[in-house]
Amino acid sequence: MREQIFTNFPLILIILTAVSGVIWLIDALFFKRARTGQDPFLVDYAASFFPVLLIVLVLRSFIFEPFRIPSGSMIPTLLVGDFILVSKFSYGLRLPVVHTKILDTGEPVRGDVAVFRYPNNPKQDYIKRVVGLPGDTIAYREKTLYVNGEKAEISGGEPYVPEGSGANYRNNVRFQEQLGEVAHDILVSESTGSSENVWEVPVGHYFMVGDNRDNSLDSRSWGFVPEENLVGRAKYVWMHWSDGIHWNRLGNKIE
Repeated sequence: MREQIFTNFPLILIILTAVSGVIWLIDALFFKRARTGQDPFLVDYAASFFPVLLIVLVLRSFIFEPFRIPSGSMIPTLLVGDFILVSKFSYGLRLPVVHTKILDTGEPVRGDVAVFRYPNNPKQDYIKRVVGLPGDTIAYREKTLYVNGEKAEISGGEPYVPEGSGANYRNNVRFQEQLGEVAHDILVSESTGSSENVWEVPVGHYFMVGDNRDNSLDSRSWGFVPEENLVGRAKYVWMHWSDGIHWNRLGNKIE
């Protein structure tokens, strides 16, 4: 998943915040008291925008960050056109741009929907479900997950009723899967099952899989996600736009 805004936006935001803050501070310390009349144009704009930019920087870097879903790999949980809010503090507070962790506030739980920087190209953000934790053994056979030798329980099996971008998957089947304490929906095609593959998750890494099981490039094909690549936990759909707003998705909690 790529972020809807260009990938260097955090750096641009930091620069704008720093420049406006420096202009405002220098004026306040050295020039404002001696000046009569209106503030210069540049100072006026810096004083107006600095607090706004600072608040946006803090919220976006450490609290919540918005993303847009551009692909169908997480259908039926997330649709193309969903705008989501990602909790930046769920997996530790990190400095923007350099991504250095400064405070350990938590770690992924099996079943979380997580955003992370794609290991093969960290400039791209992906979103998948956390299936394997460090030290786990993950197997996938006959379109079924096995975690440390135990089968992930599935129920249901209704034909998928397409909505939004899911129209391409009308010949798929919708199941409910139980991963740890998290129950969620998955989508599988009606084709025959897959051959068995087994992965040992290294320490400090995670195994990520899309809910659209037969239409997702994930850890089954490109490997594990290092802990330092984690961005945050997807929490809510705050808007959906696909040929107009889909009001029924607004405010949906991501399970």
